[in-house]
Amino acid sequence: MATNIVNKYVWLVDTIYKAGKISFEEINRRWVENDMSNGVEIPKRTFHKWRIAIEDLFGLIIENENCGAYRYYIYNEEEVRQKGIRSWLLDTIGTSNLLANSISIKDRIIIEHVSSDNLYLETIINAIKTNHVVHFTYHNYWYDEYHDHNVQPYCLKMFRRRWYLVGRSLSVDKLLVYSLDRMKRIEKTDQTFVFPQDFSAEDFFKDCFGVIVGDSDNQQPVHIIIKVGVHQANYIRALPFKEGHQTEVERNDEYSIFDLYLRPTFDLEQEILWNGEEVEVLAPKEFRERIAERIDLMGKNYGLKS
Repeated sequence: MATNIVNKYVWLVDTIYKAGKISFEEINRRWVENDMSNGVEIPKRTFHKWRIAIEDLFGLIIENENCGAYRYYIYNEEEVRQKGIRSWLLDTIGTSNLLANSISIKDRIIIEHVSSDNLYLETIINAIKTNHVVHFTYHNYWYDEYHDHNVQPYCLKMFRRRWYLVGRSLSVDKLLVYSLDRMKRIEKTDQTFVFPQDFSAEDFFKDCFGVIVGDSDNQQPVHIIIKVGVHQANYIRALPFKEGHQTEVERNDEYSIFDLYLRPTFDLEQEILWNGEEVEVLAPKEFRERIAERIDLMGKNYGLKS
């Protein structure tokens, strides 16, 4: 399907969703202000074709009030709000449309560079669909070495604008996480595998911040209590460490106390340290000591005495 028509579908979904309820006349008024329209309104027949296509493509139902102003709305709008691939697609294409219509101010919009790891996405997605083993060369940054891997691809996750593959390594018979931007020369092999029906991508990362899951046998989620300065607390409320795993248990004029129910992984350590002096780990004792050790080592790097 042509990218241009998909962009139009996403524009229509985005316009109706943000409006809540909107008349066909108002939709057309906003449409002609968009560069995709070329100044031409949407014919009623075309509009209804788009409604059908949107339901087929995204599973979103655009209904009409059938009374009063006869406004249109998204019947199952909770599908848009849910954090999933449908929501991600709508957000991504919607942003792309917005930027494409802002070329006149391109020098005033700065975009973060995204690695070229999406070069391998098509191969991996095809292998996931058909349950084929993938073979790739992987660069280990810690040891500056390259090794060949044969992996049963289970799922993909995006984190911090990077793609990661979760798959069962045939050499160690264990689920591992691989960063796509460290891969070289990937290919889908002829070898197939049986995908385990009890595997869930959501459950695999359920109690984790980021992509490092740790040893599931030894690193279970715990209640991590953090003390956050009043200003940084506003940021953490707006952008929680992980949705559904963070509870604010105390709040005053100087600080807030948050309870994070997560695995104490390396990714979580890094995120806490990123917040600097604004965040203090209060419990558990072992995790607090790990953070303190890292701060002590950083201090020594700067010639500070512990």
